[in-house]
Amino acid sequence: MNYSFGDEKVKVITPNMAGGFLRAVGMFALAIIIVILLFASIAKVPTGHVGVLTLFGRVTGDVLPEGIHLVNPFKTNNVLSVQTQTMKETATVPSNEGLIMTLDTSLLFRLDPSRAAEVYQKVGPMYIERVVEPNLRSVIRAVTSMHTANALYSSERDKVAAQMYSELSSELNKRGIIVENILLRDITLPLALKQSIEAKQQAEQESLAMSFRLQKETQEAQRKRIEAQGIRDFQQIVAQGISPQLLEWKGIEATENLAKSTNSKVVVIGAGKNGLPLILGQ
Repeated sequence: MNYSFGDEKVKVITPNMAGGFLRAVGMFALAIIIVILLFASIAKVPTGHVGVLTLFGRVTGDVLPEGIHLVNPFKTNNVLSVQTQTMKETATVPSNEGLIMTLDTSLLFRLDPSRAAEVYQKVGPMYIERVVEPNLRSVIRAVTSMHTANALYSSERDKVAAQMYSELSSELNKRGIIVENILLRDITLPLALKQSIEAKQQAEQESLAMSFRLQKETQEAQRKRIEAQGIRDFQQIVAQGISPQLLEWKGIEATENLAKSTNSKVVVIGAGKNGLPLILGQ
């Protein structure tokens, strides 16, 4: 409301006007609070992750899959990866002979989504440093100390890796971590030992090659003996079946075939003991 005092005008704010202004300010503040709460209620979980919800620091047990979710605005979304992760470890380990060697390994593992809340509550988001890494080192040392350096350097490497996988899986699965594979990338032995193992492997290969050649020669000699036996048996059978009457009959057949031949020849009839023809020339 406006009042005039001479040439001056004074604006007076009435209670109704003041109340309207305060209501407008309150509505604006309420709208801001609603917007803030709405944004706080949206939880986003990236691909290959899960969200573990906590309320004032307490794990609720709720686990969110990947995507957008509406949650209690007072809850905190803690994102953990469930994708396959790789850990590389280089360790100096002893063999069962007491020899020291360097072993390079790679561990493939991932978090079990169904136990993400348990892992977050009991271990925390630093579970790799607190659980995975120490157990990997312990298993590597324990398994390598049960085998010789030659076994780790030769074809038994896969057997050693399988044993590491079994023991590490047994330990980490109890903690909600799935072991996918463990790989032995490289083994570095003392130079003298490496040369000794390589020389032994080469001698074993040469011995196997010689055994193969001897076996092949033995088989070839056996084959020749069987072949000679067959030829001898054949000759004996043929010799027993040939008689003077058979030879005379074959000679008559040959004479008939010569008589039918158009080639010129000289044949003496009655020559020889049985009177069979004797061919002098053509």
